[in-house]
Formats: sequence, structure tokens, C-alpha cells
Amino acid sequence: MKTLTLTRTGGAYIPPARLRMMQEQITDKSSKEYQRIAWEALKKSINGLINKVTAANIKAIIPELFGENLVRGRGLFCKSIMKAQAASMPFTPVYAALVAVINTKLPQIGELLITRLIVQFRKAYKRNDKATCLATTTFIAHLTNQWVAHEILALKVLFLLLGQPTEDSIEIAVGFMKEVGSFLSQEASGANEGVFERLRNILHEGKIEKRTQYMIEVLFQIRKDKYKDNPPIGNDLDLVDDDEQITHTLELDEEDLDVMEGLNVFKFDPEYLENEEKYSAIKAEILGEEDDSDESGSDESDEDEEDGEESREALQKKMEIQDRTNTNLVNLRKTIYLTIKSSLNFEECCHKLMLIKLEQGQQIELCNMVIECCSQERTYEKFYGLVGERFSKINRDWSEAFKECFATNYETIHRLETNPLRNVAKYFGHLMSTDALPWDVLSVIHLNEEETTSSSRIFIKILFQDLVESLGLKKLNERVKDPYCAEWFSGLFPKDNPKSTRFAINFFTSIGLGALTTDLREHLKVCFYFRLVGSLLCITPL
Repeated sequence: MKTLTLTRTGGAYIPPARLRMMQEQITDKSSKEYQRIAWEALKKSINGLINKVTAANIKAIIPELFGENLVRGRGLFCKSIMKAQAASMPFTPVYAALVAVINTKLPQIGELLITRLIVQFRKAYKRNDKATCLATTTFIAHLTNQWVAHEILALKVLFLLLGQPTEDSIEIAVGFMKEVGSFLSQEASGANEGVFERLRNILHEGKIEKRTQYMIEVLFQIRKDKYKDNPPIGNDLDLVDDDEQITHTLELDEEDLDVMEGLNVFKFDPEYLENEEKYSAIKAEILGEEDDSDESGSDESDEDEEDGEESREALQKKMEIQDRTNTNLVNLRKTIYLTIKSSLNFEECCHKLMLIKLEQGQQIELCNMVIECCSQERTYEKFYGLVGERFSKINRDWSEAFKECFATNYETIHRLETNPLRNVAKYFGHLMSTDALPWDVLSVIHLNEEETTSSSRIFIKILFQDLVESLGLKKLNERVKDPYCAEWFSGLFPKDNPKSTRFAINFFTSIGLGALTTDLREHLKVCFYFRLVGSLLCITPL
């Protein structure tokens, strides 16, 4: 605890579990130690929420952000969102929409953010820091689109950039107009025309490079197309009604702008508990929380509410969207692929794959992805065989899924090229040699001239050669001649037709496994003997 209080904020990393334990040990919640720990937790929480916000989850993130003390942490919020926006500029519309919602309830945060953006832009412009200017102007543009910043600020930024134009300032101005041009054409059409007239004059002067000229021409084309690819606010980010938004009229040339740097660091608050209670009241008002006394009602109203909830649930079930585009399946396959490729060894891979939530019947997709990844490798890697072996030995469901994969792959083996075919054959050879895959899968193979192709014969060849390498010829021969397994090998070692029998004998002899065909040879001799005897009986006179 002493170490934490003596180090500066952010100077030492403390695991969250230990931080909570230290916080629980302090009984005096108004002490400096407790406030410092609470400050660290607030900073981590705000950073985490901002870093994970997207257009899809913004509506869920906003209540969580209001759950934190944003009045106390407004400096942390502004610093974190400016850093996140500069690091990932494509997410600027999302961050601007987040600020727009918070600004309706806590306008001091919106004002502080715009103040810091203005000061940051001034400094970057004086230092010729192009990257920072681009990030800052993009954020200002989207805040203008959301009515958080006034359009006068955007226009003054443009007039500053185009007053004494350089290659960099024109590039920044063009990028700025792409984001805010649609908004300005609606809200300040006269000033917007003046900006484009200035750009047209710069273009006609011909003192700029071809690259910059092309950028201006592209901007004119975007304007001609009415900014169809650059709308002010996306449909999923239009979260604030026009009459609720609070617009700040800060200007670029104001001299008394206070960025309040002191809000970024921890300071002891003698009235900490009172301020926390005040924010709890603000939070309850924002999120619509009510006291327990207000929640109590009559039994009839409760029953009506329950009936209403049931009807809403039934309606939601009826209106449930069914995905018929296989989007969920594609995302599942991507997740499985990335999990396999990011694993260091097969044990880690199996552990990660087991954590993926699969619906009933989706086990086959995981098996197919493992086989597909294996087939894409340059040479066979035992890693995939070990993954398949581990899953097959977990329970019977996985074993049945791999059996189905074997049958499917054998039927479509002619679609694979030589290298993927070799990898798939070696993969199933590994599963069979370790008894992870039942040998009755071989019953789908019928080794004869009519029912096999060159690809399927290569598959059988590599499969049995791999089994010989793993088990040895003696053990494989015992398995093949086991009476219990005779039914499984009836297609591989056919005895129903002498032509098919000869074909099987010649095939296994050509791949160096003639020892497996001794029974077939004896059977062929017996068949030949009976045919000879039959023919002699037919020609013998009575």
C-alpha cells in the first residue's frame, strides 16, 4: 500500500485482483489511499470501454460509461478518446457518436474535449505535424457532424489551412472537407461555396504538385456525387435527437482556452464521498434508475407487466431473424481457422477449440476445418493429426464426425491436387494407426477398376503406406486378417469377382504390400480350381 501511494499515477502496474483486494482492506473510503486506488480503477475502466467500443456495441457501452464517474474522470475520458481516435482514425465516427451522447447529459465533457482538440490542432499546425493535424481535424469534422462543435469552428479551420496553402495544408483541408463537406453544404452553403471557390483558384494557379491537384479534383467529384460515400452521420450512429444536442461555440482563435491538464492526474478530494453521492444521483437520473419505494406497485400492475413481457417475448420470437446467408457459419470457420493458426502446439489448440461454443451439429464444421487446414500445408504436419486424435478420443460424437469426414473426403478426393491429397491421406492414416478413428470407415472403399479413380487409388496407397510406417507390416497384416474385421475389408480385398480380386492383388503388390494379399491369392487359386473342374466335368462324355 505504501508503494502505491508513493509512486506517481500510472507508474506501476497492479493486477486488478490485487487492486480490488487492496481496496477492500481500506476501511476509510475518504482516505487518500482509497481515492488513489479508485482513481486507478476508474482510469483502467474508462480506457477499456473506449478501446472496445464499435458501431455494433456502442449502445451497450454507453450505459457502462455512465456507470463510471465521468465528472471526476472527464480529463481521463478526453485524453483516452483522443488517443484512441488518433490510433484508429477509421473509428472516428464511432467516437464522435459516443461523445455526442455523453455531451447531451454532461456538456462539460464535450466542451473540454473540443477545447483540447483546438489547442492540439494549434500546436500541431505550428510544428508542421501533419499526422496530428489530420487526426485532430478528422475528429473536429465528425464532432461538427454530430452538432457537438459549431460549424464556425470547422470553417475557421478551413480558412486557416487554405489562407497560405502548402502541399500538406491542402491535403489536410481536402480530407477535412470529405468528412464535413456534406454537413456544411446543408448548414452553411454560402461559406461552403467560398471554400470550393478557394480550392478552384488554387487548382487553376497550378503551383501545387500533380498529386495534390488530383486530390482536389477527387474532392470536386465527391461533391458532384453529393457525398454519397461520405454521409455526415451513419444510420447506426444517429443516436441523438436534434433538439437534445448541445452545441459548443468555441472558436479557433480564442485565447483563454483552458485544457485543464490537472484533470489527467490524481488529486486528493477532501469531499470525495459527497461528490460520489452527487454523481450517483446524476447517474440514477441519466440511466433511469429509481428508488425502491418507487418500484413497489399493486399486484394488478405487476401482473399486467408480466403479461406484457410475455407478449413481447412471444413477439420477439416471431420476429426473430433467421440467418440464411451462412454468415454465422463463415464467422465460425474464420474463428476456428484463426484459433488453429495462432496455437503454439496441439494441446493449446485443442484447449482453445474446446472453448468455442458450437451449436448442435456444428462439430462436423470444426473437423472439416482441421482437415482443410492440414491439406493446405506444404507438407504433412503431425500437429493436425494430434489435434484430431485428441478430439476423437474425447467422446463418441467427435469420432462419428471424423468418420463422416472420411467418407465425404473419399467421395470427393478427385477434387484435390496431389499435395493436399497426400496430406489428407496421411492425416487419416495417423487417426487410424492410433485407433482414434474406427477401422470400419474402410468399408466405404471398394477396390476395383469400375469404382476407383486414379486419385482414390493414390489416396489408398498413401493411407496404407502410412499405416505400415506406423504399425509395421506384421501388425497391419494381423489387423487385416482378423475375422472380426473381415466385413470392414470386404471392399478392399474383394472375393465376389475374380476380376476384382486380381485387380486388388495387383494394386497392393505394386505398392509393395503384396503380403496383405495372401488370402486373396489362395481364394483365386481355389476359384481357378473349381472353374477348371467345372469345365472338365462339362466336356467329359457320359
